[in-house]
Amino acid sequence: MSKLVLILNCGSSSLKFAILDPVSGDEKLSGLAEAFYLPEARIKWKIHGEKGNADLGAGAAHSEALKFIVENVLTQELKDSIVAIGHRIVHGGEKFTSSVIVTDEVAKGIEDAIQFAPLHNPAHLIGIKEAFNIFPHLKDKNVVVFDTAFHTTMPEEAYLYALPYSLYKEHGIRRYGAHGTSHYFVSREAAKRLGVAEDKVNVITCHLGNGGSVSAVRHGECIDTSMGLTPLEGLVMGTRSGDIDPAIVFYLYRNLGMSMDEVEETLVKKSGLLGLTEVTSDCRYAEDNYEKEEPARRALDVYCYRLAKYIGSYMAVIGERLDAIVFTGGIGENSAHVREITLNHLKLFGYNIDTEKNLAARFGNEGIITKDNTPIAMVIPTNEELVIARDTARLCI
Repeated sequence: MSKLVLILNCGSSSLKFAILDPVSGDEKLSGLAEAFYLPEARIKWKIHGEKGNADLGAGAAHSEALKFIVENVLTQELKDSIVAIGHRIVHGGEKFTSSVIVTDEVAKGIEDAIQFAPLHNPAHLIGIKEAFNIFPHLKDKNVVVFDTAFHTTMPEEAYLYALPYSLYKEHGIRRYGAHGTSHYFVSREAAKRLGVAEDKVNVITCHLGNGGSVSAVRHGECIDTSMGLTPLEGLVMGTRSGDIDPAIVFYLYRNLGMSMDEVEETLVKKSGLLGLTEVTSDCRYAEDNYEKEEPARRALDVYCYRLAKYIGSYMAVIGERLDAIVFTGGIGENSAHVREITLNHLKLFGYNIDTEKNLAARFGNEGIITKDNTPIAMVIPTNEELVIARDTARLCI
């Protein structure tokens, strides 16, 4: 069997995992362990096309999940073929502009960026530690791939806030972005499909899932993105508010008597689609009930309006030829309705959606979704795991 890479994406209460061939892109294993620390902790996986699932036991977490994978899921052949481990890291601050092999200094840098991703970076460090424990022979073959790295090419006018400059110089308060691995992947795939060189491609990439962000990519480099210091800025998301008037925070604190913890919980966990529907953060509810229930219509209209505004603003900053708007992520790849509403806001720029093409580009399918001889919008499924696998292989195989 080929030399394979184990991919670990550790969340605060979950672990997404995969094993890939970095050369061919073939996926040998994929899965998700979730509900960590709870009685219903569980794991599901697919290996060689066969699906499986199991309970991990009350209170199980990252360590138990990794041990279960090694002892109960992996064949001996797969174990022997794993030659490196790639870790997804949400935030690298300004320190990391590309993927690197894990060292004590690198781990310290990830720890230093916890202030910008308090839910994610601690979990990533747990994943690295557990990988060292369970795969000690691969300790010097662990690579970290940063979601923020693709965005480090943003110019100063894009990443600075209009705050006292000392806050940036002394405390690193600036815009960093997220989902960079996905934006990088689909921008490269768009270049291939459009027959444009990677260092010449100009696209606006829309990664839409429970979290969401838009990036402006000019000549293959990110020049702006919608997320900021943290993943709270930007688009309407599943439970996150995205952009708001900052003074709302003062109002909630002073006038409504909320504590700062309550304000944070409101903006991060109770807003977005959940807040607008007052029912669920699941975009499928808003789609399915768009014509029947006002909360569903309200939520989807706000979601798509905000998305269209970002796309339109990025057309201005790209400043020259735009090759395509690219939709990706769980919502971007599967919601024909979101794409249609959004592009209808952009008719001034000539976008004319093809209903049949748009409906066909779902559930793993891809393609151009606008009519012939009109500006191009397209769907490309993302593959962050493949990017991580290839970066890992490049650095240590």
